[in-house]
Amino acid sequence: MGLRYRQDLEGFEDRNLASYATRASKSRGRSYPEEESVSRTCYQRDIDRIVHSRAFRRLEYKTQVFVNYEGDHYRTRLTHTFEVTLVARALARALGLNGDLTEAIALSHDLGHTPFGHAGEEILNELMAANGGFEHNRQSLRVVEVLENRYPRFKGLNLTWEVREGLIKHTSAFDHPSVTGYEPHKRVSLEGQVVNLADELAYNCHDLEDGLRSGIVSIEQLNALEIWQRAYDAVNGSCLEPEFIRHEAVGYIKDMLVKDAIRSSWEILDAVKPESPEAARSYHREMIVLSQPIRSMLNELSSFLLHNFYFNHRIIRMTTKAKWFLRDLFYRYSEIPRLLPEKIQRYIESDADKERVICDYIAGMTDRFALDEYRKLTDPGSRI
Repeated sequence: MGLRYRQDLEGFEDRNLASYATRASKSRGRSYPEEESVSRTCYQRDIDRIVHSRAFRRLEYKTQVFVNYEGDHYRTRLTHTFEVTLVARALARALGLNGDLTEAIALSHDLGHTPFGHAGEEILNELMAANGGFEHNRQSLRVVEVLENRYPRFKGLNLTWEVREGLIKHTSAFDHPSVTGYEPHKRVSLEGQVVNLADELAYNCHDLEDGLRSGIVSIEQLNALEIWQRAYDAVNGSCLEPEFIRHEAVGYIKDMLVKDAIRSSWEILDAVKPESPEAARSYHREMIVLSQPIRSMLNELSSFLLHNFYFNHRIIRMTTKAKWFLRDLFYRYSEIPRLLPEKIQRYIESDADKERVICDYIAGMTDRFALDEYRKLTDPGSRI
């Protein structure tokens, strides 16, 4: 076997992907034209750019549910991203979709997330209400189109149109962005739909496991849920220690959800038989879905986590404190922009929208950087 060039990889896609899969050779391209890679498809090149970005590295120290100092074994925004990517690749592979495009969207879908999870997003949206608001999917797009500064010829990462569309059209129980541009009258690609569902499956499963690990959620509470009963009955006879039961049961739930998503989505695709990616995007409903019985069980689990985990007093105390000091940071920077690093000051001087520049700066912070910055500005004994 000889070397594989980009054209060979594109030919492999043409021969092996389903008719409704997005093909790298048919990409709508980049905002700034570039010479194609010799050895990578355009979506493989996007993956490399995303992983090497500063915004991606910062996800390691951004909150999923628990802040970083609560423990080393709870999920972070980065580990969440990896889990979404694993689930999304599995779905894409089983359904004959483009795995590289799926991976690129999954890896970048949370680049715009704030420190301290949705608490940070909520307070920035409140502070920016008169100035366009804040929504992390739009911010993810802004990160890859404007804020990443790695290349002399253009702003952002200059990703392909299909990846950028996947970011702005990313939806979940927490995400309902308003879409401008990127054909808002059409659905996102099937690869983007895979990431949407993979995100939901991943965070429900890993938040359930983190809830159990933290002691906020107990097995006794979960016994009222059908999805847990099914998993617990399947694994309880094979292990005795509670820790192993927890791991095995959550793993069983994830496997059940992924298998159902593959089966249910394939039934729709096989019935509709979309002959092209555009035909799938124009279909009147989502095509990457769960069956109704499994969807009902997952919704029940989501509601349980909302009321018994996300609204637990330990979580609320963390998120409330985060909102207080992020609001204070925003007001201090707005009142005295010279508190900001000189580079950010130059952005303000060249941009009439001072508040948006400050919002971008805070949104890009990690949890620990935001905490350190707050201490430096408020604690007289803290080193500057």
